[in-house]
Amino acid sequence: MNKFTSNPKYLKGRGAQINPSSRFEQYDYDENPFAKAASDKNQLRTDFITVHPKTIVNKVPSPDIPMDFSLNPYQGCEHGCIYCYARNTHPFWGYSAGLEFEQKILVKKDAAALLEAKLKNPRWKASPIMLSGNTDCYQPAERKLKITRSLLEVFWKYRHPVGIITKNSMILRDLGLLQKLASENLVRVSISITTLDEKLRKFMEPRTATAKARLKTIEMLASSGIPVNVMMAPVIPGMNDHEIFKVLEAASNAGATSAGHTMVRLNGDVEKIFVDWIQKTYPDRAEKVLNKIKECHGGKTSDSRFKTRMKGEGKIAEMINQQFKMAKKKFFKNQDRIALNSSLHADFKTDQLKLF
Repeated sequence: MNKFTSNPKYLKGRGAQINPSSRFEQYDYDENPFAKAASDKNQLRTDFITVHPKTIVNKVPSPDIPMDFSLNPYQGCEHGCIYCYARNTHPFWGYSAGLEFEQKILVKKDAAALLEAKLKNPRWKASPIMLSGNTDCYQPAERKLKITRSLLEVFWKYRHPVGIITKNSMILRDLGLLQKLASENLVRVSISITTLDEKLRKFMEPRTATAKARLKTIEMLASSGIPVNVMMAPVIPGMNDHEIFKVLEAASNAGATSAGHTMVRLNGDVEKIFVDWIQKTYPDRAEKVLNKIKECHGGKTSDSRFKTRMKGEGKIAEMINQQFKMAKKKFFKNQDRIALNSSLHADFKTDQLKLF
């Protein structure tokens, strides 16, 4: 049982409990936000900061990612997933990868216009673009700002293929648009489910949809003709690896047609944030979990090697990968991801340009 939940210094509703300083900062942060939180009711509020990037589509050089391009309408994420690799991008914007990653959300309100300019460019050749390659495009801010919806409208307007990965059932708000895209094989959705244990989810991913809601989301998407992949990402040995068969069975029963997974890795500032979190929330298993993570990455908690970092190495990683392979064979037999359609875009781009 979690022994830290009743501690008044635990920041409920947030994943990270500290603000580690980044290597880009000249001055150190006050890592412990508890004193300020106690005296200032607004200390833990979320701030939304509008930014104006010149481009919105990013080339993905990693051979571990199934799509060549990504698009992130937001930087930072209120979901607060403690293990999130995207935390390491926040220091580039002048914020901590810890609590500020969840509190300081950078909003790209011009995202749809930038995407349309990209897709209209005569030199652009259609290739699937992934929404949420970094942070979740359906995080809470999307309910009001609707930037992701505006992006899907552009993708449909130009008949361009798009992939989506999310932990939020808010995606169902855009079901009509997704059905249009699916009718031309232009969209594939991945729903991330890391655990079916609601107590663990509340601490590990505090502002995400419940596992029950995510399974219902898979069911509704699949029944609407939208192909759904389930991602168990990441698998954390000693915490959720025993759930592999249960997660894949539940997702398959809900209508998912393919499955994938990644091994947890604690690169950069994420290591300090995760270690602090697990020592506070699950002190009885902290050392065991951290040692198992290290065994999966050659004695370190981090791993940046292409083709190895996502799957890990060693006996524990091999056991997890074999379990996943067996579960996938059992629950997703003869089912796999279908390549998205990239052939329609050129004609629709030409037709749209004729209107100007």
